[in-house]
Amino acid sequence: MQENVGIIILTFNALQKWHVTYLKLAMPHCPNCQSTKIKKNGKKACGKQNYLCKNCFRQFIGDHALTYKGCHSGLIHRILLMLVRGIGIRDISVIQEVSVCKVLSVLVNSHYVLTPRKFHYETLEVDEFWTYVGNKGKKYGLLYAYECQGGEIVAYVWGKRDLKTAKRLREKFIKLGVSFGCICTDDWQSFITIFKEDNHVVGKSHTVGIEGNNCRLRHRIRRAFRKTSCFSKKLFNHLKAFRLAFFYINYGYV
Repeated sequence: MQENVGIIILTFNALQKWHVTYLKLAMPHCPNCQSTKIKKNGKKACGKQNYLCKNCFRQFIGDHALTYKGCHSGLIHRILLMLVRGIGIRDISVIQEVSVCKVLSVLVNSHYVLTPRKFHYETLEVDEFWTYVGNKGKKYGLLYAYECQGGEIVAYVWGKRDLKTAKRLREKFIKLGVSFGCICTDDWQSFITIFKEDNHVVGKSHTVGIEGNNCRLRHRIRRAFRKTSCFSKKLFNHLKAFRLAFFYINYGYV
């Protein structure tokens, strides 16, 4: 009998906690600062309830009353997350039931800055990565440095696959204040020339980590997929998409 009473009490407490959590989640929150300290503030001309945030004084309508889904709170985060998980612009538009322009605006207005976690790395791997901008006949190269141990993209540059672009990557290390004990690349002559004064290790067996990361990029960024019709029409959007993916790989969130 006592055991049954104990089970009933535990069940009641669990349901009570769940109910409180549900009320908190169901309660409208500010789309600007995410605060739940809000109050009713009259009604709109269309008859919908208007709310006022006590924290940042933002006026808004609850998600349940919104007509256009592009204004829903949390939509921007969902779009950003889908962009870095290999879902294309038009697919996101269909899934989230918003316009293509809305998805593109979220990408264009995203601002992420990559900063190295450390000033010195024991080993860095460098490789090139081909992408397309404008059409499938216009290649646009990416050269970047990757630390396998921490799974971090340390530095990167865009341009042609030539000595000049490789030199810019070497200068990027100096600009970021990054040093390294060993640099690993393949046998491309530009790499051999640029890193000849460093502790340079040449060979595909030493760039396994960055080759694996190349595969990850091919799966995470839709416009980088192999054997597909996807490519970037604008260079600006192209750079934004890759910067967003790099940030997600380095920090695990967007």
